[in-house]
Amino acid sequence: MTTTHTRNPRHYKYFDLIMASFVAVLLCSNMIGPGKSCLVTIAGYPLVFGAGNLFFPISYIFGDVLTEVYGYARARKVIWAGFGAMLFYVLMSQIVIAMPVNPAEPFNQQLQPALEICFGASWRIVAASVLAFWAGDFVNSFVLAKMKLLTGGRWLWTRTVGSTFLGQFVDSLIFYPLAFANVWRAETILSVVLFNWLLKVAVEVLFTPLTYIVVGWLKRVENEDYFDSRTNFTPFSLND
Repeated sequence: MTTTHTRNPRHYKYFDLIMASFVAVLLCSNMIGPGKSCLVTIAGYPLVFGAGNLFFPISYIFGDVLTEVYGYARARKVIWAGFGAMLFYVLMSQIVIAMPVNPAEPFNQQLQPALEICFGASWRIVAASVLAFWAGDFVNSFVLAKMKLLTGGRWLWTRTVGSTFLGQFVDSLIFYPLAFANVWRAETILSVVLFNWLLKVAVEVLFTPLTYIVVGWLKRVENEDYFDSRTNFTPFSLND
């Protein structure tokens, strides 16, 4: 069942469904989550985090499944699909906000400020979010594919957790300083980076048993367990 080739022209039954799920989770966590800051007290300690961090790590789980089963090149296509979807979301939201309001509809006068609050993020936050996702996801996929070669396909948990550990670190390290430098104190940025990084890794660890089930099932039904032994790891390609 193991394959080691440069191009992978096969058509898979569930690949498109997983790609669509990945993009949906990515867009929802970036559209809905950042608008709400949460405060949860655990054992007397208050924890503050963005609501999107509860669901954004799920996109990394999809990324792990894609790379583990279908290989880096296929995962690369999905990352670019997510990148394009995020850019379209940014463009569409800004156009919708900028369009003139119909004064004949009183509800529009209430809706417009809400749209500006929810979807009118500053260019810094938008740019930081898109760049952090792109870099973090490629690090995640690259590390997982390389670790799979090093481990000979054994110890899946080391790859899923290890790749998320590095990928989410890059994501958090890019997003928060770019988005909030000179807005938050340096100590606050560092604290938020560390907390959100560890939170996302914890979600990955928590979902590891489910990842094992999904990966094992997909490898059987797709008859694929791709090893990137001769893959071109440049992120700037859409080739299989």
